[in-house]
Amino acid sequence: MALEITDATFDEVVLKSDKPVLVDFWAAWCGPCRMVGPIIEQISDEYEGKAVVGKVDVDANQEFAAKYGVRNIPTVLVFQNGEVVGRQVGVSPKNVYAEALDSLL
Repeated sequence: MALEITDATFDEVVLKSDKPVLVDFWAAWCGPCRMVGPIIEQISDEYEGKAVVGKVDVDANQEFAAKYGVRNIPTVLVFQNGEVVGRQVGVSPKNVYAEALDSLL
């Protein structure tokens, strides 16, 4: 299950992680986000213990969405050592997200 990441937990969960982190910025009203959601859940299950996979609801948590220039959702950012190393905007197939993590493992 993907972690629910908030503005309050972002620093600890994402920026201070010693593993690669994939973060899905989404909103409940967003149709394409609902398409990406199940893919993110599969990635979360498959990379458990190897990477951190989480979701940020941009309606409730706007600080880091703004900080990282998330203007369209879904936007999936990949972090390593606290830095953004990948960005995918819109709906992509599962292998795109998997390859982004694989390149860091």
